[in-house]
Amino acid sequence: MIIGLRECHPFEAAGRRYLYLVPSAAVFALDECSEAILRELSQGPQPVVEVARSLSNRFDEVEVTDAIAELQRVRALGEMVDKSTSAKATVDKPHPKIVPLRPVPLQTLVVNVTNQCNLACTYCYEYGEDKIVDTVNGQQPKFMSEATARESVEFALRESRENKRAHITFFGGETLMNFPVLKSTIAYARRRAAEEDKEIDFSLTTNATLLQPDVIEFLATERVGVTISIDGPEEMQDKFRVFNNGQGSYAMAAPKIKALLQRHRTRPVGARVTLTRQTLDVRRIYQHLTEELGFWEVGFAPVTTAPGRDYAISDGGFDHLLEQFRALAADYLEASLQNRHHGFSNVRETLQEIHHGHAKAYPCGAGIGLMGVSTDGRVALCHRFAGSDDHSLGTVTDGVSWDKQQAFLDTHHVANKTDCATCWARPICAGGCYHEANTRYGSTQAPNLHYCEWIRGWTHTCLEIYGELAAKNPAFLAQFDDEATEKIS
Repeated sequence: MIIGLRECHPFEAAGRRYLYLVPSAAVFALDECSEAILRELSQGPQPVVEVARSLSNRFDEVEVTDAIAELQRVRALGEMVDKSTSAKATVDKPHPKIVPLRPVPLQTLVVNVTNQCNLACTYCYEYGEDKIVDTVNGQQPKFMSEATARESVEFALRESRENKRAHITFFGGETLMNFPVLKSTIAYARRRAAEEDKEIDFSLTTNATLLQPDVIEFLATERVGVTISIDGPEEMQDKFRVFNNGQGSYAMAAPKIKALLQRHRTRPVGARVTLTRQTLDVRRIYQHLTEELGFWEVGFAPVTTAPGRDYAISDGGFDHLLEQFRALAADYLEASLQNRHHGFSNVRETLQEIHHGHAKAYPCGAGIGLMGVSTDGRVALCHRFAGSDDHSLGTVTDGVSWDKQQAFLDTHHVANKTDCATCWARPICAGGCYHEANTRYGSTQAPNLHYCEWIRGWTHTCLEIYGELAAKNPAFLAQFDDEATEKIS
């Protein structure tokens, strides 16, 4: 029997060698014999007897054949088809493209209660140069009505199907500009969820400038999860996150954030940072937001924009960003080994995906377990496409079209992204954000090729961290056993 390497990505952690098994998204620790077998096969496929003979001075034949059998079982090795002794053989056949056969229960509904905002952030994907929906002169109402909000609740409960829990995230524009509807909708949703024998919880994203004392009290009392959009210290925040008159927003937001953090302790409050070419000092931003403002957790995302914009991150910028991420990830590892909290959410979310063995066919839940609702009640792939005719799936009143969902899932499967087919990081990435692809390449079906190296480098770093924790503090990883990730940005 001739054997050869299957698709895998090697990495080292805690003085030990591991494999990330790409088709299954599993992590496999190698012993000395297994590592020697893989090195032997790194030059190409060989018969099992030849591998055993080559390693006979270090391992007996039974140990080698047992190790080969185990490596085959986990799909690190595979039997080769011997078309001829000179033919180049391949071990991996394309995996079948599996799509859901029936509607998937909705996990999160993002309700855009307004498309208006009191800020004029330069890079905003909803209002800036890269917007795909005309939220100023279009036909959408500026604020969602109470009736539409209630229909959205009914839609969320109905589409959650057999799930016992539903989740609604309020979004904008600036979400709190429609606080009265948000407030009444939560009361209505709690009552209706109880009548349907379901649980429901809520979160929202805000720029913090409208966090008045009564709003803070309501959010804390109702246990609403809060994410604050903020880009760091004053000079970074005020570079792009400004009011219409050009005045920075930090001076208004910071004291209100501190007031929220002091009162709202029922759920951790996180910060969401947009990184631009001019604001890539990740460690400084993190230190300010956690140590000086008091956030529990901070997540970072490169700006979504066309490549020609002044604030777009270039190739060299992504290299610098990866260095910054790795430095902060090292702090995360150090804290985790000592069972101390560290709030770098980008690491935590990737570790969770690795721990769960996620092998994604799609980059996120958009159009599957997550959908977005525009102010007029139209349902889209996600909140970033809310109000876009080209990305609509239906309405909260009439429901969504399963045919449209099925067509979307079929065309956007990672198997259709030729550039992703040979990438070892595809189980984590699956081609990247649809909205980013639409902005960069004009199509939601395109893979985000501009940050492939960045994704591979970051995934490799997180695999190393996972290996270190698995070897030195495995109890830390238990927190991911039943944890689900929700990420709205």
